[in-house]
Amino acid sequence: MTEQEVLTRLTALCAAGEHSRQELVEKMVRWGVDEELQARAIDYLSRHRYVDDERFARAFVSDKLEYNKWGPRKIDQGLWAKGIGDDIRRSVLAEVAEERFLDVLEPLLRAKRRSTKAQSRYELHGKLIRFAMGRGFTMEQIRHCLGDDADSCDEP
Repeated sequence: MTEQEVLTRLTALCAAGEHSRQELVEKMVRWGVDEELQARAIDYLSRHRYVDDERFARAFVSDKLEYNKWGPRKIDQGLWAKGIGDDIRRSVLAEVAEERFLDVLEPLLRAKRRSTKAQSRYELHGKLIRFAMGRGFTMEQIRHCLGDDADSCDEP
């Protein structure tokens, strides 16, 4: 595969959607592109703003929060898996207000509460906590919604 073919394929991918540097490198490895050409291609894509890990991270956080209803821990783990550095992950997640996560978690817990069968309030809360932690929310966020003083969460 020539350098021009690699660049054409990568620019088309980047034009269609956000990608991290790591994702593009993994694609080139699958295509059998040598490391020297990989470095030149990533450099070209960065200089021409086709790839930007911070921009990718912002889009990833927005999408996972809005559409997948993920919490901060799962989003952070997803960014890590995409090869986004600690500094970018921390700064992008810090931009999201805590209330935004709570606005996502509260309706999830209300819906889950209605569909969950439990013998006691203790068992119900255990199931809801496991569900919310699986979605990547922190224990503090979960307690905020399940606590007795939370007016937005219905009691069974």
